[in-house]
Amino acid sequence: MTRANVSAVVNGRAGISPEMAVKLSAAFGNSATFWTNLQTNYELWHAEKKVKRSAIRHFKLPRSRQSAHA
Repeated sequence: MTRANVSAVVNGRAGISPEMAVKLSAAFGNSATFWTNLQTNYELWHAEKKVKRSAIRHFKLPRSRQSAHA
């Protein structure tokens, strides 16, 4: 793990890849899942700010399908 790679992650120019997550978990003594979850939460936070939910149409199943799955 180079200083440049760590700097890119810390400064938001690069994300935490699965490989980077494994390296960070070894360096800090926690799990790779911890690091990938941080990355996923960061990406979701940005997506929530970017997506205009009011512009999304909801899907509606035909009546016959709704009652069959209920």
